[in-house]
Amino acid sequence: MTSDTLEIRLRDLGFPTQRERTSAIRHLVLQAPAPVVARMLSYHDDTTAQLAAEAAGTWRHYAPGDHTR
Repeated sequence: MTSDTLEIRLRDLGFPTQRERTSAIRHLVLQAPAPVVARMLSYHDDTTAQLAAEAAGTWRHYAPGDHTR
């Protein structure tokens, strides 16, 4: 079953899928940097950055890369 098929079935059963998806992503960007979440879910960085800003995420100043030096 694809995600599209699952979304259609849930919508047919009366579940509002878009609102819950956005809420779940907002919760994720509070736990991890927006670019990491974007790559993990195949979203655009701008989308997750906007959701992180709306959720008042604290990862805005995250500097990716190797910090062991």
